[in-house]
Amino acid sequence: MSSNDAFVEILTLAKGAAKSLATATAAMKNAALEEIARGLEGAIPEIVAANASDLARGEANNIGAGLLDRLMLDETRILGLASAVREIVALPDPVGEVVRGSTLPNGITISQTRVPFGVVGAIYEARPNVTVDIAALALKSGNGAVLRGGTAAEDSNKVLVRLLQEAISRAGLDGDAVQTIDEFGREGAGRLMRARGYVDVLIPRGSAGLIATVVQESTVPVLETGAGLVHVFVDASADADMAEAIVLNAKTHRPSVCNAAETLLVHRDAAERLLPRLLTALGDRGVALFGDEHARSAGATRAADDATWATEHLDLEMGVRVVDSLDEAIAHIERYSTKHTDAIVTNDFANAERFLAEVDSAVVMVNTSTRFTDGGEFGFGAEVGISTQKMHARGPMGLAELTSTKWLVRGTGQIR
Repeated sequence: MSSNDAFVEILTLAKGAAKSLATATAAMKNAALEEIARGLEGAIPEIVAANASDLARGEANNIGAGLLDRLMLDETRILGLASAVREIVALPDPVGEVVRGSTLPNGITISQTRVPFGVVGAIYEARPNVTVDIAALALKSGNGAVLRGGTAAEDSNKVLVRLLQEAISRAGLDGDAVQTIDEFGREGAGRLMRARGYVDVLIPRGSAGLIATVVQESTVPVLETGAGLVHVFVDASADADMAEAIVLNAKTHRPSVCNAAETLLVHRDAAERLLPRLLTALGDRGVALFGDEHARSAGATRAADDATWATEHLDLEMGVRVVDSLDEAIAHIERYSTKHTDAIVTNDFANAERFLAEVDSAVVMVNTSTRFTDGGEFGFGAEVGISTQKMHARGPMGLAELTSTKWLVRGTGQIR
């Protein structure tokens, strides 16, 4: 069989399986998800061994600490994936939910009802956890999934996809609902972008470059996720202990992920009181600080420039700027933010409400860490990504965001 025929066969299998999933009951889909969770737990040594191979290759290729962290699967993370799958089991099935409806004056009833997309494609990098997250969410929402997980996680993904297919089949559903095209490499990713008619929606997750490529080159509709150039603004009235806890968590809890803070903005009226304390705390955690003139005088050791404010570091590095007002903070965010997540720390109610209303990001926060922008934390069980666009879905995307709607119209012989 030629590579072209093999590629089309994979898409055809996923499309056929998606048709059967669209009519599967919630109980059937939940049984398959429970099998997936048990399958992950029972295959921890096999998954860790495959992942070790990916990690060794990544280290040899110098892919960087941030990507290595995203790539790594250990027992704790695998158990976390299984737990997330079980959380999805506990969530309501979105398929068949009536979004709105009415009875017309002529007696016709209309209802807008959630239905699966069909086949969801995903292109992502060095994130084997995404293989499980997207497959599980696609399954519960009645969709097939075609995955391109990248060469960095190729060995991990091969094992995970096989486990997923076997688990779904054990539950009596079509295991072909989850497919991988990793064997086709970069060419496969390009072909997936052009697989209109086989794939109904495509979701990219990864670097800004990867996302831009998919958005620009795909003929398949794209649910656009975005890079996380995330800001925390410490207002003049901010509580010192709260500000330190939030800034440290937002930057250092897991710096390689998209909801980690990359820029710290501090109001000038709070700078003398708070800035040295914040910079010392960050420095003690190993954060390299790139500051403007005021921040450098308070302890930042490196000079910031325009590139600093536009960089998603994904590491223990952070830009620090002192601003004269809430207006200046909002203007900075408007210029540099990727519209992912931005937060304010304040005790001023009016400033909090202005920040919430005027910052145009998918998630805007008051007095909490940006690390909470996450499907699991939002109660979605897992997520297919953080959408930074304004069409269809915005913010963490869970089950409902993997559905479309159709109108069901019931009459008794009415004509127009």
